[in-house]
Amino acid sequence: MIIEIGIVAGEIWHYLDQYGEVSLSVLVKEIERSPDNVLMSLGWLAREGHVILVKINNDYQISLRKDA
Repeated sequence: MIIEIGIVAGEIWHYLDQYGEVSLSVLVKEIERSPDNVLMSLGWLAREGHVILVKINNDYQISLRKDA
């Protein structure tokens, strides 16, 4: 399972790098993985400090952390 989480985390990172900020609901549709895998992978990316998550109403906006 940890390998799958890492693979999906890479897919999320590449998607955000290419398309920029996106809502969680759109990301789940675009990545075409199970919502559970997307959430676990986002948790990994957030814990490592690679993404920023901001709650807006009933959804989250997700973007890559672009520290210089």
